[in-house]
Amino acid sequence: MSAAPESLRERIARGLAAARAEFAAATSPALLEGWRVRWLGRKGTVAELFAALASADPSERRELGQLLNAFKQGLQALHDGAAPAERAPVVRTVDASLPGRRPWVGRAHILSQVLDEMQSIFVGLGFSVASGPEVELEEYNFAALNFPPNHPARDLQDTFYVDDRLLLRTQTSPMQVRIMRSQPPPVRVVVPGRVYRNEQIDATHAAEFHQLEGLYVDKAVSMVDLKATIAYFSRRMFGDETRVRFKPHYFPFTEPSVDVDMTCFACAGRGCKLCGGSGWIEIMGAGMVHPNVFTAAGYDPEQVTGFAFGMGVDRIAMLKHGIDDLRLLLENDVRFLAQF
Repeated sequence: MSAAPESLRERIARGLAAARAEFAAATSPALLEGWRVRWLGRKGTVAELFAALASADPSERRELGQLLNAFKQGLQALHDGAAPAERAPVVRTVDASLPGRRPWVGRAHILSQVLDEMQSIFVGLGFSVASGPEVELEEYNFAALNFPPNHPARDLQDTFYVDDRLLLRTQTSPMQVRIMRSQPPPVRVVVPGRVYRNEQIDATHAAEFHQLEGLYVDKAVSMVDLKATIAYFSRRMFGDETRVRFKPHYFPFTEPSVDVDMTCFACAGRGCKLCGGSGWIEIMGAGMVHPNVFTAAGYDPEQVTGFAFGMGVDRIAMLKHGIDDLRLLLENDVRFLAQF
């Protein structure tokens, strides 16, 4: 006589005991994965039992469904709680006998450090600090600074044009007119910022660099004031023994105009390779504001005078720290920047 067919309730009970026994024997990740596929996979035992539920007595389906759900959830909980050796969380310990590791600390870029120092010197002399747009109107960059159209001096400041009226500024000097048009004299301001010129890039030239422009306008401002201001700046920046000298030059926006040299800090003016044996190093251009610039800004050149100067922040940084290649300042190589 054959045995009665096993009921679904009995299959569930037998399956729970078998699954637990097999789970206890799954001592590696591979065995555990095989157990999961065999019992909880899409074609596993639990899926077969749910398929058999459809042929069960309708009066028992609700209770059997609850038993099956509890069976499945119990097996899933067993699997999720398993932690074979390969899956165990790594416990890290601290060896207090080892030397500590200093955290990496960032710092200001060398150009920012030098610019901050330059600005602080002029702020100490009563100058304020202003900034302006890098994309500038041709009127402010050239025309209002006494660069008429087709003037040959424009060739020395070839730049990048957005259109016929907009360009990337070649200097921070456009802020001279912007500031004078916005306020009456006296004016005493420095303007730092990034500027652009269409230059062939090499050790001393770049298509983008940084300038610091200075402007002082009031009654009876003279070249004596200009030289005293620049001499004070040079001593503070490069040492108390630094001297400056003026050489005649030409800039469209100043008259008279000068190139400013300082005594070579490497040889104290005696002559060396750095200064080409002359004992002097050029650091900036300067001069008295041209009357045409005052007129373009709305000032009366018969009532006020003033001086302006401009210097490259990159050049000052190179001189101060003995850097021989401008490109090092712009490449963001941490090995280089970490020295400062």
